[in-house]
Amino acid sequence: MAQAAAPPRRGWRSTVWGELSAEFLGTFVLIAFGDGVVAMAVAALNQSGRAENGHTIFLASGDWLLITWGWAMAVAFGVYVAGGISGAHLNPAVTLALAAKRDFPWRKVIPYMVAQVVGAFVGAALVYLVYHNAIASFEQANHITRGDPASNTTFSIFATFPAPYFHGSMVGPLIDQIVGTMFLVMFVFALTDDRNQPPLSNMAPFLVGMAVAAIGMSYGANAGYAINPARDFGPRLLAWFAGWGQVAMPGTVKGSFSNYFWVPIVGPLVGGVIGAYVYDFFIRNVLLSRGQPPTPAVEAQGETNVDQRGADTGREAEPRGRTVKE
Repeated sequence: MAQAAAPPRRGWRSTVWGELSAEFLGTFVLIAFGDGVVAMAVAALNQSGRAENGHTIFLASGDWLLITWGWAMAVAFGVYVAGGISGAHLNPAVTLALAAKRDFPWRKVIPYMVAQVVGAFVGAALVYLVYHNAIASFEQANHITRGDPASNTTFSIFATFPAPYFHGSMVGPLIDQIVGTMFLVMFVFALTDDRNQPPLSNMAPFLVGMAVAAIGMSYGANAGYAINPARDFGPRLLAWFAGWGQVAMPGTVKGSFSNYFWVPIVGPLVGGVIGAYVYDFFIRNVLLSRGQPPTPAVEAQGETNVDQRGADTGREAEPRGRTVKE
């Protein structure tokens, strides 16, 4: 005789707190592996004897490719971890765009953003715990005093900074962040649009990671392609607590910038909404006007997800959106 299925458990996990826990853990994974790969490139490889010398850093494009591919995998696995519960936004810019154009509940926007920032902070704390010896060794070998403007090199493990060729102007980095995040959200919307060409076999998280890699390779050098306010602000706070001082907050770059921290917050939020509107204007609305039906496999999968979430929560499931950085 078949055993009856156990009834779903109630409690905080069946409320929005369950979604917030998923956003926290997904963003934690994102930063643990994203900042982790930067720590490898900046300090760990050269201080472990696995580079030409203890000062070697960014002598070739290979280091940049290591970072872009590392961030791509960090994003993909963060989305795989959290996607089944919260949709794995992992990025306040994505959350805001989904609220603006995909009926994501506005009342959840701030809680999701807070969970993402906290997850990013804890992920950065884990990276610091694992790599603080390598970072300290690199600083000693290169005569870097943490907190001085010259400590921007090791600070870059955790958060972003603009290139010196902007000469202190916030306009260039702000445009860079708007453009990069516009592409990110545009790609996320394309990959999750059931009327376009959605990837099957649960490949969307991997392809979102590839989108982040593409943005990093094509638009990364100007300002470090934060394209995610939580990805930058959470680790920036950790770096401030860990001794980088004004280099972290409010964001000082020697000889040019003195209050940079707001750029990777405002730029992505603006760019994400622009990307959502651009995608809908040029693609989504065209598909709808032509009466393009949802892809059958995706439609069936979506109905299963809605039914399951309704059973888990005892209420009708609310719209979720996918992803992410990065």
